[in-house]
Amino acid sequence: MQYSFYALTDAGQVRVNNEDAFAFNEEFGIAVLADGMGGYNAGEVASGMAVAFVKSELTHWLSVDQQSSSPAQIALGIRLCVDRANQSILNAAMANPQYLGMGTTVVAGVFKQNCLVLGHVGDSRCYRWRAASLTQITRDHSLLQERVDAGLLTPAQAATAPGKNLLTRALGVDDGVQVELHEHEVLDGDLYLMCSDGLTDMLDDSKIAAAMGARALLPEIAVELVARANAAGGRDNIAVLLVRASASVSKPGLMSRFFGR
Repeated sequence: MQYSFYALTDAGQVRVNNEDAFAFNEEFGIAVLADGMGGYNAGEVASGMAVAFVKSELTHWLSVDQQSSSPAQIALGIRLCVDRANQSILNAAMANPQYLGMGTTVVAGVFKQNCLVLGHVGDSRCYRWRAASLTQITRDHSLLQERVDAGLLTPAQAATAPGKNLLTRALGVDDGVQVELHEHEVLDGDLYLMCSDGLTDMLDDSKIAAAMGARALLPEIAVELVARANAAGGRDNIAVLLVRASASVSKPGLMSRFFGR
């Protein structure tokens, strides 16, 4: 499987600072997106630290042991990298009073062969677009999602309920952070979307699906998503990271070509 990456972020229509961040490494199939929060400029510090640290650590680890890394080992690697990023953000906040209270969400994936190992903390999401159908493959770590899980609210009620952005997990809040990890089979033609809540608060899943189906190329899809979120109000920073899977075609060997095979 071969993977193509493209990402785009925008401050939106209301905010001056952009506290969303992303990073990816096509060679090792790494994608990371974060949405920072807290204090003047501190949110962008936290999100920037998270994506830079997780990408750097995963790249180093996979470059050393890429061939033998199983999905379970990759999941462990994501867990350790996110935990260390959490500690780094906490340490930075303790050392710099202006950063006190900063934190960030994170969603991080490693695409290898026909598998995606995905970890996340907070309410930044990952979606899969397959056969013209959109599926959310992460679950928000938020108070509203807990109320939906408990049967106290329907998803439709939660979409308009207050407290949408009250998180139950984030980096930079506690010494320990619980990373939710899952493995997903990747099929030829799959398109994955990581995004901050600046997109999902402005566009529901049906509108995200319409935007993804309206364009073909990754840069066009990213621009379309951001433009529609801004047109709907753009009340927060918007970040999108797209990954498309394509079945790799192995080239025939010299002898096969010689004999017409």
